[in-house]
Amino acid sequence: MTSARSALFASAAVLPALAALHAAPVISTFGPLRNTAMPRLAGKGRPDHVALTFDDGPDHLSTPRFLDLLQARGLRATFFLLGSMLVRSPGLAQEMAAAGHEIAVHGWHHRPLLVRGPRATYDDLARARDAVADVTGRPPALFRPPYGVMTTHAHLACRRLGLTPVLWTCWGEDWRRRATPRSVRDTVLRDLRGGGTILLHDSDCTSATGSWRTTLRALPPVLDACRSRGWQVGPLREHGLPRYGTDLPDLGPEGP
Repeated sequence: MTSARSALFASAAVLPALAALHAAPVISTFGPLRNTAMPRLAGKGRPDHVALTFDDGPDHLSTPRFLDLLQARGLRATFFLLGSMLVRSPGLAQEMAAAGHEIAVHGWHHRPLLVRGPRATYDDLARARDAVADVTGRPPALFRPPYGVMTTHAHLACRRLGLTPVLWTCWGEDWRRRATPRSVRDTVLRDLRGGGTILLHDSDCTSATGSWRTTLRALPPVLDACRSRGWQVGPLREHGLPRYGTDLPDLGPEGP
């Protein structure tokens, strides 16, 4: 009985420590700290370039509108796709890749990684990565977690799967019901600097209904502002990101 109690007490002491280790990377969710101390994870690249990125597609109702706008301006972007959306519109994803856009991974389901264990995290990322590779014919290189929340399990899964996690330096808060084209533009430009990465959404599958229309109307003035400041706009692959791991702690052995 004494041995059993000791083991139980030991387990009770270990569990909080394991939970803390799992959640430790959540600190990167704090934008000012991430932008200063974790430039690779924040998506800070060469100072004459701005990376344009979109989450939550592909959506057959909205994504083609963004593709048309970008084509008209001769621009390419990085699209972080959800596997659950990809299987609904594989042809659209193929068109995006064929048009020169960078296709990346946003996971299979848009669920917080904090509530997932190592196996579930790995399986979700692997399933999404494999789906992107099968549909586009090219394995993706980048991953962005739902809600921008990384965990230790997610970092380890990325290393096993050959994915580099990238968040953002500024966003438009375009998912909000009260967002307007002007508020999205102003929110992006408030924090945008040369070398920054912009987060917007080309789908409203996890946002306020119809919010993509607001984003679409905000995009031209954002792009105009970048041009007026002398910044090139393009995908993350052209952004000159530091090598993965240069601003991350040692996470220990790989594997879930």
